Amino acid sequence: MADYEHTAHLETDPDTAFAYLADVTHLPEYFSGLESARPTGGESVHVVAVVEGERYEGEAWLHSDPGSRALRWGADRPSGYHGELFVRSVGDTASSVTVTLHTEQADGPGIEAGLAGTLAQLKQNLDGRSTDPVA
Repeated sequence: MADYEHTAHLETDPDTAFAYLADVTHLPEYFSGLESARPTGGESVHVVAVVEGERYEGEAWLHSDPGSRALRWGADRPSGYHGELFVRSVGDTASSVTVTLHTEQADGPGIEAGLAGTLAQLKQNLDGRSTDPVA
């Protein structure tokens, strides 16, 4: 099992950042490789994604914990793919977002590039800036 983690600093308050991230319909706006996501009831999400060059369409899950500003997600795939995201306060008006991915099919450079791209796009969407997302 391989684990990957990246953190981005946002000039967006943590409650606004978490509300945006927790809305499933926003996922394709920032999540690298995700073509569509729509809630199908409870924690279930129907997704269409391109993962490691393969098109994947199916059910995934997303658990949102607003109290701790945490998201956890995964899909039933042989790769054991799942992840977590945490939004933390940085002062009164800024936040940090840490994303951790876990997978049994390690592709270090590809996964690292996907995480960096996802957080850069998130920063662009929320802050309107495309500066280096890694804190």
